[in-house]
Formats: sequence, C-alpha cells, structure tokens
Amino acid sequence: MPHYTRSGTIDSPLEDVARWHFQSSALPRLVPAWSGVDVLQIPPRLEDGAIVTLRVPVPPIGRRKWVSRIEAVEPGVSFVDDQVSGPFKTWRHEHRLSQDGSGRCRLTDSLEFQLPHPPPIRNIGARVVERALVKTFGWRHRRTSQDVARLRETEWIRRKVLLTGASGLVGSSLRTLLDVAGCEVVRLVRRAPDLSRGEFHWDPATGDIDLRAFDGVDVVVNLSGAGIADKRWTSDRKKIIRESRIDSTGLLASAIAGLDGKKPAFICASATGLYGDRPDGRCGEDASPGESFLARTCVEWESAADPARQAGARVAHLRIGVVVACAGGAVSKLRRPVSLGLGGPVGNGRQGMSWIALDDLVGIIAHSIVDDRYQGPINCVSPQAIDNRGFMKAMGRVLRRPVVMPLPAPVVKVVFGQMGDEALLQGVFAVPEKLESLGFRFDFPDLEDALRFELGHLE
Repeated sequence: MPHYTRSGTIDSPLEDVARWHFQSSALPRLVPAWSGVDVLQIPPRLEDGAIVTLRVPVPPIGRRKWVSRIEAVEPGVSFVDDQVSGPFKTWRHEHRLSQDGSGRCRLTDSLEFQLPHPPPIRNIGARVVERALVKTFGWRHRRTSQDVARLRETEWIRRKVLLTGASGLVGSSLRTLLDVAGCEVVRLVRRAPDLSRGEFHWDPATGDIDLRAFDGVDVVVNLSGAGIADKRWTSDRKKIIRESRIDSTGLLASAIAGLDGKKPAFICASATGLYGDRPDGRCGEDASPGESFLARTCVEWESAADPARQAGARVAHLRIGVVVACAGGAVSKLRRPVSLGLGGPVGNGRQGMSWIALDDLVGIIAHSIVDDRYQGPINCVSPQAIDNRGFMKAMGRVLRRPVVMPLPAPVVKVVFGQMGDEALLQGVFAVPEKLESLGFRFDFPDLEDALRFELGHLE
C-alpha cells in the first residue's frame, strides 16, 4: 500500500498550531483554489465520528463526492480521517503535532492509500497521486504556518465583525480566517437572510438595512461593490459600478453614525484607481487623486464614509491594488491565455500594476480590525512595484510559457472601450508607505512567490 509522509516545523508554539489545526473550520483554509476541490460539509466540532464531505476532481471521469470520517481524536496531538466513500479503495490520513527541542511545533501528515484499479494502472496512478500530495501538502503546511503567525500577531482577533461582500473573492477568504480564529461574524446579504446563520438583510439601492445586524459589533468591514472589469462599460454599467460602492458605503456610514454609544470601527474597501494614470513616479497615500472615471468614483466612495468619521468612528480606506488570487480577479482571467502561450503585455506594458497577494490583503484587514492605528487611506499593495510587462513575464515564468503575444492598445480600446483604457492601459505605481510605517509583515513581498502559491506551481 503506498505511503506518503510530510513533516515540517512551524515557527509557532504547539498550543497555537493546535488551536488553529484542531477545529473543523480550518478545513476550508487547507483547500487550495487551484485544486478544484469543493468543501460541501464540515462538522461543527472535530470529534470522533464527525463527517467531512468534499467534491473532488477525478480524471478522466469528472468530479466525485468524497466522504471521510474523523476518528482517533487526541485533542492537541493527533486525529485521523478515514475514507467512507470516494475515489480511493482505501485512504487513511493521520494529522499529528509534536514539539521540537526549541519549543516550536512539528506538523506531520502521514497517509496510506490504495487505488481501486488493477496493476499496472494502479502503480501509475499511485505515482500521480504522490506528486499531487507533494504539491498539496507543501501548500497546506505553508498556509498553516502563515495563518497561525497572522492570528498570533492579531491576538486571535477577538472581535465581533459585521461583514459585507462575504461571498466575494476577498470576503470569503477573510470570513474563513475569522472563523478559524473563533470570531463571531455576522453578514449583510441582499437575498432573504438566514438569521440562524448570522445573516441580516440590506438593500443599498433602496436604503433598507436591518439595524439588528449592528448589535454588539466592534468592527464593520465593507467589501461590497460590482466588478470593475467584468463587463464593457456602458453608461448603465458605470452607474452600477459607482452606485454599488457609494450607496453601500453611505448607508453603512449613516447607520454607524446613528448608533448609540461607542461607534464600531469602519473598514471600507477602496482602490489604487483613485490615483488615476501615473506612468511615472511612486504614489504614497498623500498623492493627489486623478481625473478618470475610476478616480472620481474612488474619491466619492471614500467620501461616502464621512458620516461615520464625523460621528467619531475610526475609518480606514483600504486602497486595494490588483489582487493576486487563483479564485478570481486579473490572475484568474490571465491564467488560461498565458498557459496557452497567448499572453503578453497590454499596450506598451509600461503601465504600473500595483498588486497584493490575497493572503496579505486578508492580513491587512485582520490588522485593521484590531489595531486602532489603521485609519485613513492605506495603500494595500506589495512593496515590489512592477509594470504590466514585468507582471506578465512573472506569470510566464511561473506557468513556464513565453509571453510574446502583446495586446495592442488600439485593439484594447476597440474591444473593451473605456473600461479597457482605464483598467488595462492605465496604471499606477502605488507604494505601501502607511503599512511599512505600521510595521506590517508581508507574507508575499515577491510577485513570483505569490503567483506560485496561488496557482499551485510550488518549487
């Protein structure tokens, strides 16, 4: 029966790693977006007999449900998940923590599995599975180490958070981190809410909001807003982009201002698009805004939070750059053409692409929740400023493909119109002056490292 073991040291005490690892809410944090795995069911507690259900890709037949049972739980030390039904004939995975001589934690994953195929297919399949396990568990150990370090920095959060945009790219990642920290997270949703799951209704377009959502809340995190580059910018689309940001922020700010007693902090998304097109120089938070549609929208977006600020709430505007993530955003859209050898610089390729790894952005929000120094405008970008040509070359190196198919500016303007001009051909070299002054620690200051982690091309 094939065996696989990965053991590594995490630079944190065993009790902190156990606090993170020995709870069912850690599972979504351990599933990389590039794996194609969906988490369908996790138990409320990690205990003997608990059931975990996933949907996994099984080439060449498609996707299959995988059900495992948690067994042999020794709190803070070890547990086993054993396949009940799924793609393997047998599968047993032991998770074990121990402490080394320096007081750090050692995490060991030991697996035994058997495929349901006859030889020689079974032997070939086992080698394929082992290669996938090397990549997956390398990623999982790094995610564990980084999450534990971030939660230690933020004292395991310990805040009640009201979150909007919880189902989006950033919001869903933030929510899973807050869940594993043990935070109480309530959400505002536009559909019919499920009050038992901490959901409350709001509709920024009509100004309707359920004020019960604010009961006992320490921090409001607003990540709502229609996608910038999802569709061509018609006049109607620009209206949606603008109002989805300004109306939602204004509604939340007014609600915060009207609350009795101490006001919750207000952490609100913004964008580096506020600076407009800046082909030269670097932009810190004190740089003047630009004149483009996106720049004007960002200015109004941030101004919409004024009622909360004037009422005494701490307000932070997170000016977010290009988010490096496999699950969505620019990298997700560029991955396929670059993989096919069809990638290249957009226009002349000299426009700035201020970027931020998804995990670092979530880390910035986590610090913003707990640290009162995080207020005012904050450039949420990596210290490594890069232009579009450099960004595309980095993707090519990670995906091992040439990036020699440029997308000429005239074609961009014809195909994408104003959206292409502002979102693709223009750019800015924003720098994280505020974050560096606050001592924020980046897990991914290097673009290639961030791309390898997010796209599953670990070395």
